[in-house]
Amino acid sequence: MTLRPARAEAAYKTNTAAIAIAAVVLLSAIQARAETIRIEVKSLAFSPAQGTAHVGDMIEWANADFIARPATAKNHDWDVQLPPNKTARVALKKAGTVDYFCRFHPNMTGTVTVEEKKH
Repeated sequence: MTLRPARAEAAYKTNTAAIAIAAVVLLSAIQARAETIRIEVKSLAFSPAQGTAHVGDMIEWANADFIARPATAKNHDWDVQLPPNKTARVALKKAGTVDYFCRFHPNMTGTVTVEEKKH
């Protein structure tokens, strides 16, 4: 077991606290810049069916139908189950074009183009 001198211990604690605070501030700044894209599910359709977002943004799925609907990404990025008259959120983690559909009604389709964030 190594004993640290009191000054070294205090400096260590101060540095650790500073790093933790910096991480919280950075995370808050990143989250503050994220946008939420709302896609409504209603009358056997996604609206809007096409959209553009950025990595880090959220899709808020809002099911306005009286029955449950899934929103399933063809590339397996998400598979959201939407109870009637409820919402769910999905974080967009990588760039690319994501085609999605309703597993119960394959004619219900949409596309989200996810772009890298511009600094």
